[in-house]
Amino acid sequence: MSITVLVVEDELKIRELLRSYLEREGWSVLTTGSGAEALTMIAGGAVDLIILDLGLPDVPGETVAAEIRRSSATPILMLTARTGEDDRIRGLELGADDYVTKPFSPREVVLRAQAIVRRSTAAPDARSVRSFGDGALVIDEARHEATVDGKRVELTPTEWGILTALAAVPGRVYSRLELLNRVRGYELASERVVDSHVKNLRRKLETDPQHPRIVETVLGAGYRLGLSHDR
Repeated sequence: MSITVLVVEDELKIRELLRSYLEREGWSVLTTGSGAEALTMIAGGAVDLIILDLGLPDVPGETVAAEIRRSSATPILMLTARTGEDDRIRGLELGADDYVTKPFSPREVVLRAQAIVRRSTAAPDARSVRSFGDGALVIDEARHEATVDGKRVELTPTEWGILTALAAVPGRVYSRLELLNRVRGYELASERVVDSHVKNLRRKLETDPQHPRIVETVLGAGYRLGLSHDR
């Protein structure tokens, strides 16, 4: 499968370093140092993954991410020199699937990019279409689609992974670290990362995100799917 990655980074040396490593994986790589140009490139063609630096000279990376999320669920891997947890959580709340802090190992960026792509291109479950809550939520694994009350919702790969993990056994409580491991394949992050993705997921799924009926919180334990599986 051909994968196209867009690297948005204003430092030429970093852009070219990432290009070199990503091309070794057989991926097609587009690059730009401009947030405005990145938005034009994304609107003009198919991109499978965006590696986005937050410290861009023209349009802030946060603004670029927010603009992308207005119309697209294309996976975003953020690059940032900001090491504070609140800064990273803010990036995730804007819709990023993952983040890497500078200075970083190019190999780490590639590994995280590969994990995101695997999540977004994963083979469908044998139980192709599943319905929950008398049809309130429908998950179509083959089409990689979720609908709530008949309306399709655009989910990022990480949001999709959390939803399908919870839906595997409705009512079962999954801890934050368990969800992180199931979705990403590693646990090298704060539990707040999961909370940020769940917050985004609820915005898309719930009629009232403050009182969720689909993705429920179990205090001191984690999260569960609040709808039963339709038989």
